[in-house]
Amino acid sequence: QVQLVESGGGLVQAGGSLRLSCAASGRTFSRYDMGWFRQAPGKEREFVVVISTSGSSTSYADSVKGRFTISRDNSKNTVYLQMNSLKPEDTAVYSCAPRMKYGYSWSDIRAYNLWGQGTQVTVSS
Repeated sequence: QVQLVESGGGLVQAGGSLRLSCAASGRTFSRYDMGWFRQAPGKEREFVVVISTSGSSTSYADSVKGRFTISRDNSKNTVYLQMNSLKPEDTAVYSCAPRMKYGYSWSDIRAYNLWGQGTQVTVSS
């Protein structure tokens, strides 16, 4: 079973950058597409980005396209999220998850059912 630990969140001014990390335990990390999701206060968890097992394919939510970049290092069992040009509306708890269910699109949260504790990102205006 994969266990996940997110880190790298914090408080940043609008226009700033943060780099999130998601470290996974277990030897099966490289078998899974990995997604980042976020949940703002009072809102549903929403899709941010997903990366394929090899890292060769990615898919971004329109709201972050051109500002966020996902990457992974399978030798370190870690997936990263580089977030640039941050906006106050990016404020949320960010969580990573392996895509463990098929039959759903990459961005469909129903494909993901294993979550870490998340890391808080707060962007001030």
